[in-house]
Amino acid sequence: MLIGEVARRSGVSARMLRHYESLGLVRPSGRTGSGYREYSGEDIRRIFHIESLRAMGLSLREIGRALDEPGFTPSALVDDLIRRTRERIAAETELLARLHRVRAREPAGWEEVLRVLAVLRALGDENAAARHRAALASVDEVPAEVLAEAVLGEDDPCVAGALQWALARSGGGTAPLAEGLGSPAAAVRERAVRALSELPGKEADAVLRDALTSPDAVVRGHAALTLGARGETAAAPALVELIADGRNDTDAADALSVLAGEDAASDRIASLLVDRLGEDTTGAPARGRLTQALAGIAGATASRALAGLLGDADRAVALTAAYLLQLRGER
Repeated sequence: MLIGEVARRSGVSARMLRHYESLGLVRPSGRTGSGYREYSGEDIRRIFHIESLRAMGLSLREIGRALDEPGFTPSALVDDLIRRTRERIAAETELLARLHRVRAREPAGWEEVLRVLAVLRALGDENAAARHRAALASVDEVPAEVLAEAVLGEDDPCVAGALQWALARSGGGTAPLAEGLGSPAAAVRERAVRALSELPGKEADAVLRDALTSPDAVVRGHAALTLGARGETAAAPALVELIADGRNDTDAADALSVLAGEDAASDRIASLLVDRLGEDTTGAPARGRLTQALAGIAGATASRALAGLLGDADRAVALTAAYLLQLRGER
């Protein structure tokens, strides 16, 4: 079969068939007496194989390997196609998300659309400096939800800080951050709670209160420190936990002393500290920190607790209690 007939029946142009031949993908089995290319049935089957692989997304070089290299296995080919298909779907999904975000802003003209798309593209740049500049410029350009998603995915601390600043200025993005608290990735959960700690308003406070019961100790700790500084007594148990664990214990003790400004609150916080002191699982360093934390708690409950520690088996705890009672003028 001559090249013109092959082109007509296969749908592959004569020019493309010649290109395939120049690359060594197809080699006509014979020539006519006049020197024209003549394709056998096996040649035509190979052409259809090439077209099928092209339709699957393979380059001509990959097609050559797939057809001619014995070590090029079908499973490796399929795995590579799966990977590239996923990458293409991810890119298309991100483009779709960007377009939805632009639409959500109800842009008034093309100039605004292009400006928003430029910022969104910059926030996804591989270069951290470019992302940092985009974060600082994005307060009035990008929806808060987009900034929140960028915060959750940002692993550069400087860029993350700029994004948190921009997000706090925007005053929104609580919902994506709340979802981030349930992420299977610990780093994402920490970014979410740090960003929530910078957000003003009752909505963010409500999410942080829920975070006090998170199974993630880091999330609980950040939420407690933020809420404690804002006068939320519900943070007291988690603050006591921070002191016992030795994580941000100085900040936690300071927050407890602020919360203990009222008599009822001071008695409750002192009781929490005393209860943790009495637990069998509380080691000597933790007991020392908990005793020191009683220094900032006014009221009779804290005083009685310190008096009860004067005879503690741990001499360091007993000496700390005696010193604190002396400061109170109760010895």
